[in-house]
Amino acid sequence: MDSGKVEYNRVVYTGRISGIPQQADSLRRGSNGVSNIGFDEILKEAIQKEQAIKFSKHAQTRMRQRNIWLSQDQMDRIGQAIEKAREKGVRDSLVLMGDLAFIVNVPTKTIVTAVDGESIKENIFTNIDGAVVL
Repeated sequence: MDSGKVEYNRVVYTGRISGIPQQADSLRRGSNGVSNIGFDEILKEAIQKEQAIKFSKHAQTRMRQRNIWLSQDQMDRIGQAIEKAREKGVRDSLVLMGDLAFIVNVPTKTIVTAVDGESIKENIFTNIDGAVVL
């Protein structure tokens, strides 16, 4: 990341059945093969990963095409909007933030698509059951 921009590339791990990625698991083991990290730290990592906003491949493509870059502050605001929508029972939400629009699957915290100011005009948003205006 540079200049406050958020990158949208997903890291894919080949993991074990337990759900702990092999890459991270191998870094946790000492020279004797015993884990050097506690359960609480593994749990914290899992919770952080669960709370993170994700971007679908389609959303990543649209953001690159439309030259949409989000600052950490904007990501935080979108996260707050997702939380508000979740509290109201919304499943698929339109999040309007300035001249940007995002369709978000609330239960998975996944941005499905992103639209910039020019593309918002005369656009119809379907398959949503709520909207959050920031």
